[in-house]
Amino acid sequence: MGSIRLEAVEKWFGDVQVIKGIDLEIEDGEFVVFVGPSGCGKSTLLRMISGLEETSRGRIHLDGADVTDRMPSERELSMVFQSYALYPHMNVEDNMGFGLKTAGAPKSEIAEKVAKAAEVLELTKMLDRRPKDLSGGQRQRVAIGRAIVREPKGFLFDEPLSNLDAALRVQMRFEISKLHEKLKTTMVYVTHDQVEAMTLADKIVVLKDGKIMQVGTPRELYEKPANLFVAQFIGSPKMNIVDVVARKGKVALGGKIALPSGKDFQDGEVKLGVRPEDITFTTAAKGNVSGEVELVEYLGSDNFIYVRTANNDQILVRINGRDVYKVGQPVHLKFDTDQLHYFA
Repeated sequence: MGSIRLEAVEKWFGDVQVIKGIDLEIEDGEFVVFVGPSGCGKSTLLRMISGLEETSRGRIHLDGADVTDRMPSERELSMVFQSYALYPHMNVEDNMGFGLKTAGAPKSEIAEKVAKAAEVLELTKMLDRRPKDLSGGQRQRVAIGRAIVREPKGFLFDEPLSNLDAALRVQMRFEISKLHEKLKTTMVYVTHDQVEAMTLADKIVVLKDGKIMQVGTPRELYEKPANLFVAQFIGSPKMNIVDVVARKGKVALGGKIALPSGKDFQDGEVKLGVRPEDITFTTAAKGNVSGEVELVEYLGSDNFIYVRTANNDQILVRINGRDVYKVGQPVHLKFDTDQLHYFA
């Protein structure tokens, strides 16, 4: 079991408050990702759960038990850091079993647990190697294996892939996802990379300035962002935001977009959001807005077309990579009105 509950949790460093009254439920076996920009408090919150940072106010519960004042060693949680922190003079087997050895576990138990973890992580053939003989991805797997052998109630990952190159990050995302499927153990993962968050999480917690902006599945956050910050932070490339004006329950962009039913804004400025993939090129008669191609980014399977409109807005359109557009070309854009977002 590894459910985690935070109740009105706060963290102060002197007169500076960095975590501002967070309430959160993490269910047993869930993969939860904390994501947000640098300085939002995600790593501090993770360290508070682990016990490495004291909780200034509020309570932290693990499986219903209040662990707020317990030492890290008493919380039955394993932490995996950005740095591998492996002992260079020890081989893989000794690195993975070192924590159990210092805890006084019998040699037979250590050998059994290390062998089991090595099999899960596909490290069995590397147990005799030292860290200098391993790749970055293999070293991170050893660090994860060191956490697994403790058989914790939950794993806490603090940006574990930041030191890896792009190809290894993709591979390790796959490895960590497979690991969660095998172990069925609670995992809380911190990253600033929203692609990692979207691909790994059962539930994402979006943080900004020490506060939760939204909690939900990757699909919920992508399709139904609760506010402008989440709308722009989740999604790559990010959502287009255009300033429009609401009048008598409707807004217009180029005179052709009506505010969807169910929206009740007062007259005044409104921000309209639309994902790049929800925009198509069309004719002048069918278009919602006209403009000129400002930049083309060819990415193989996709083209990112940056359009400068007559109102001087920059709008990004994501289209098939086989379609060809040129800088300076006049174009007309049509928005999928079923996929528009509005933020007061």
